Amino acid sequence: MTKVLAINAGSSSLKFQLLAMPSEEVLTVGLVERIGLTDGVFKIEFKDEEVKKTLDIPNHTKAVELLMDALLENKIVESFDEIAGVGHRVVHGGEKFGSSVVVTPEVLADIEALSDLAPLHNPANMTGIKAFVEKLPNAISVAVFDTAFHQTMPATSYLYPIKHDLYKKHAIRKYGFHGTSHQFVSERAIALLGLPADKTRIITVHIGNGGSLTAVKGGKSIDTSMGFTPLAGIMMGTRSGDVDPAVVPYIMEKEGIDVNQAVDLLNKQSGLVGVSELSSDMRDITSGVEAGNVGAKLAFDLFIKRITDYIGSYLMTLGGADAIVFTAGIGENAGVVRKAILEKLAFLGVEINEEANNTRGQELLVSTADSKIKAFVIPTNEEIMIARDTFSFLTST
Repeated sequence: MTKVLAINAGSSSLKFQLLAMPSEEVLTVGLVERIGLTDGVFKIEFKDEEVKKTLDIPNHTKAVELLMDALLENKIVESFDEIAGVGHRVVHGGEKFGSSVVVTPEVLADIEALSDLAPLHNPANMTGIKAFVEKLPNAISVAVFDTAFHQTMPATSYLYPIKHDLYKKHAIRKYGFHGTSHQFVSERAIALLGLPADKTRIITVHIGNGGSLTAVKGGKSIDTSMGFTPLAGIMMGTRSGDVDPAVVPYIMEKEGIDVNQAVDLLNKQSGLVGVSELSSDMRDITSGVEAGNVGAKLAFDLFIKRITDYIGSYLMTLGGADAIVFTAGIGENAGVVRKAILEKLAFLGVEINEEANNTRGQELLVSTADSKIKAFVIPTNEEIMIARDTFSFLTST
């Protein structure tokens, strides 16, 4: 048994799992929230127990110390030497990284150079990496990039129709995100389909507070809805998704705001919450629809339309589809959302299994046996993908 830590460090949070590889048994799981605040929260679960503390967590270094101390105090490990590898989610790998890599000083420098593309996330990812390297100097550290899965997109998918010199000078292009999630659920869907992997055509629908769709052909991403940043694509909880770029200067002029405020408006005050004027949470939106709230109904309908527009586009890109896969918070739990999307595809021979679709948070087929395109719910597990990539380096050295 080889123990691997999977780390997902956000700007103010740190999620973790310790897994036994290659069995992928989860030994412990936890979360550090509100990093940088005096009322930070540390939570760890193991052997049907849970420890939760509220305390001052000034930075990611302190968060790592809390995690490592808890592993020893609760006898999850007897020694840090038991941990052979640490895999780190890194949001942006740019064009530099098309796959996971072992962390070296040169890799860290490259990740730092890409911070302009992910200013809230890459610096936090780097801080986490450095903190664990200090605590676990003998463990291998691996960077697993959110953008890597999408580096197989052809130029016709990732290039924007702007002056080409801007791409050459500044790497302005579509990168895509949620890559580890799209990869995990598409690989699982291939296994469930039982078809030769290189013959499969799958549309993965990752919808939570953030959301993106990916067209996966032969196991590889050939297009995805998020773009240069995670603001592009479908409508999300607080993000607008695709809008006419001329809207930005127009808003700035009419509202008397600067470009940062305009981008903030599109990132944090738009999407479900902006249209509904009610909430960014789909549970509140669906409750509002049931209660006859006009704003909630408009937001729900627009959300469904934006997703089905992308599905229609990817059906053309793929030349059809063997499966549509729903994942993430909304995709895994909101049967009403899945039903609304799949009903739009009835003309293609998609048929819903109503009973199965009413199930929450489980891997299952939600289409009927006669459906021309299969529809799956597959709970995502980015931490397992991180652990798998980390373990692969341990077994290859």
